[in-house]
Order: sequence, then C-alpha cells, then structure tokens
Amino acid sequence: MLVLQITDIFKFPHDNGFLEFVLGILFILSLYHFLLYFQHKDKLFLLYSAYTFFILMANLIHIRNGFIYDIAIKFRKVIVQPEVYTEAYYIIYFFFAYKFLDVKKSFPKWCKINFRVLYFIIAYCFILVLLSVITGNKYYQIKGYYGFVVFITILGIISYIPFFKVQNPLKYYIIYGSLILFITSIISLIQYLKLMSSSKDIQSAFTILYIGFILENILFSLGLGHKQKLILLEKNESKRKLIMQLEENEKLRNEIQIRLEKEVEILSKIAKAEKVEKLKARYDKELAELKLSSLRNQMNPHFIFNSLNSIKLYIIDNEKESAVYYLNKFSKLIRKILATTREKEISLADEIETMELYVNIENIRFSNEIKFTMNVQDDLSLETIKIPSLILQPFIENAIWHGLSSKKGSKKLALNIEKENQSHIIITIIDNGIGRKKSAEINSKKMLKKSSIGLKLTEERLVNFVKDYQNNYELSFTDLFDKNNKAIGTKITLKIPIK
Repeated sequence: MLVLQITDIFKFPHDNGFLEFVLGILFILSLYHFLLYFQHKDKLFLLYSAYTFFILMANLIHIRNGFIYDIAIKFRKVIVQPEVYTEAYYIIYFFFAYKFLDVKKSFPKWCKINFRVLYFIIAYCFILVLLSVITGNKYYQIKGYYGFVVFITILGIISYIPFFKVQNPLKYYIIYGSLILFITSIISLIQYLKLMSSSKDIQSAFTILYIGFILENILFSLGLGHKQKLILLEKNESKRKLIMQLEENEKLRNEIQIRLEKEVEILSKIAKAEKVEKLKARYDKELAELKLSSLRNQMNPHFIFNSLNSIKLYIIDNEKESAVYYLNKFSKLIRKILATTREKEISLADEIETMELYVNIENIRFSNEIKFTMNVQDDLSLETIKIPSLILQPFIENAIWHGLSSKKGSKKLALNIEKENQSHIIITIIDNGIGRKKSAEINSKKMLKKSSIGLKLTEERLVNFVKDYQNNYELSFTDLFDKNNKAIGTKITLKIPIK
C-alpha cells in the first residue's frame, strides 16, 4: 500500500503534493539565502536567492489544488507566463555561476565575449515581453521562447569552456549541479514527448525534472557554504600572519630594550652622574626611534598589500599604462621610505615629495576621487629646512581614512606650507571629510575597534626633535563647520621650529 502511495506521488506530482514539496524546498532556499545577503553583503546570495525564486515561479502554474493554488489563483495574471520566469532563471544562472567561480579574474577576454552574448539575450527577452504587453497577445512570448532556447544553448556551450579550465575547486559544484539538471531535463523532455504522443497524462514527465531541481540546488547551496568556509579560513590565516608579525616586532623591541637596559646598568656603575644622564637620554632616544621603526615597519603591510592589489587590478583589466604609471610611483615611494628610515631628519622637499607619492598611491583605492592640492610659500628654502622623516604621514593617513573614506561626493585634501617668522614654519592639512565627531561615531559602531598609536608616536618624535632647537613645536586640530553648524572637515595645524 505504501509503495502504491509513493508511486502515485511520483506519477501524479501535480495532484499528490510532490510539486508543493519541491516548491517548498525552493522557497526555503530562496528566503534563507536572501536573508544571508543582508548578513554577509555578498551579491552571490542575492543572485542565488533570485535563481531559486524564479524556478519556483516558473513551476507555480502547475499547482492544481491546495492552499498554494488558492493563493496563486488570485495572482494568475502574474504567473500564467512561465516562459518569462524560465528565461529569468536561466539568465540569472549565468551571472551566479560566473561570480561564484570568479571567471573574470582568470579569463577576462572570454568573460567579456560571453557577457556580450548574455546581454544580447536579455535584450531579446525584453523585446518579447514588451511586444506581448503592447499587443496583449502572448504569441510573441510563446513563439519567441524557442529562439531563446537556441541562444541560451549556444551561450551554455561557450560558457562551460572556462568553467572547466578555471583553477577553482568550487567549480565542481556548478559543473555537477548543472549536469544533473541537464540530464534530468533531457529525460523529462523525452518522457513528455512520449506521453504526448500516446495522449496520456503528462504529469509523470515532470517528476524527474523536479528531482533535478532539488539535487542541483542542494549542490549549489553546499557550494555557497564551502565558499564562505574558504573565505573564513583565508581571513583567519591573514589574522594569524599579522599576529605573528606583531609578536616578532614585540620580541625585537624587548630584545633591544633589554640590551639597552644592561648597557645602562653597566655604564652607570663606572661613569659619573653626567655620563649616566647622557646615557639615559640616548636610551630614551633609541626607544623613541625603535617605536618609530616599528611604526614604519607597519606603514604598512596593509598599505603595501592593498596598493599592489590595486595595481594588479589594472593589469587584470588590461590597463597597462595605468599599471606601469602607478607601479613606478609605488616603487619610488618604497625606495624613499626605505631611505628615510635610516635618517632622523630629512629636508622639507623630500618630505613633500614622499607625501605626494603616498597620496597618489592611496588615491588608487579611491578611484582617484581625492583632489589633492599643495601650496608652498615661494620664498621657502625647502632643501635647507629639516623636519622629522615621515612626520606628516599619520596626519594625511587619518585625513584620508577617517575623514574622506566615509564621505560621499567631492573629496578634497590640501597641504599648505608657509613661513610664520624667522623661527617657525606652519604646515596645515585640510580635508573636507565627515569630521572627527562623525568619524568617532562610525568607529564606535565597528565590531573590531583598533586604537591607533600613530599620532601619539608622532608627538613623541616632535618632542624629541625640538630638543635640539631653542623653540618648541605646536600641534592643533580644528573642526570645520558651515553656517548651519554642519561638519565640513578637519584642519590640522603643525608649527615646527626651523632655528
């Protein structure tokens, strides 16, 4: 009896609840991955949710009874055209598969050709729908569907070449899932034609197709889970390497500190009070320079890694001139940073050139949206004025990443240098960002809060720098507001002694 009931379910899937079971699975998958999109902000989940949703809508017309039928009958004008939904889920499938396997990275030219064909198919389908709506006749949509089948088959053939060639272990989820649906579709079509020719009920021809939908979407769902696992593992590995680097830096700092402490202890026993005092001053100075070295060593693995990634995108997109241009700037910046790490002080001219290179490289990641201007007083002798090396970098970095990165619209950054009198120069850094208050609010909402010590170290370096001068330095931060008391940026003023 049980065997007969199961046989009836598969033989009459539209009458005995099997189709409702399949649509229920598709609905759960669609809703679940739609919610995952809001959690991960990954368009893959949104594409997959749309894919399962349109499969559901394409088959909703076959429901013949039950509460789903009662709901669907109220919207019959929307669901009576299954060809539209079929075309939609086939098109979305290609967007999903190409993004899932990152085909554009490995085969950019092939990807460009395939997407041109896909956009042609989308335009073709849109015209069919438009003709059906204007004329009120479904003839165009129904007959035009055969042309769509031809076009999508051609696209499928040329698309699967990069699918097989791409070096991605996740490709087998797409290949096997699509192969299962293809085989079940062929079997279902053959059975459908046989039943039609013998004038029998064609319901059973759809059973194998519905099973194919379930198996394919199970594989796709597992593939998405596997992809998220790989992303998590990659993030954890990056964090592990960063922690190891920080631990190594801390170990180096401790070793030097221990060595210096021992040196102070030995010399304090045999030297006079004046020599001991000088030695302590040197000890403090070396510790300050060690902190600076630690900061420079971290200026920055993230910056270097992200800059190289940005240049790599130009290479991938075949923008050779841009890639070479920024690669030259990047290499020049690295050489300057390596050179300045050996010097306590550098000329103001070298510092300006280094900062200009730094802003240009950072600007790649903002699609060159930041307009950087620099104004230097004409009678300043930039080569003779000495300042601490890379002293302006933390201020410019903060202006970019805390002020301008979250701003929408025009992004401006200005560096102004002028002589106040014979003993001081004034350097101002002005951005039209979101302001310090808004930046602090955004930072407080982040799950991972990172306290920067860049500004504190900069002030320590300035204190150490002015010991050799008669005059002191001054540093101030000014929040800028418009007439409506709305934050329009931040101004940093740094007064440095020159005599």
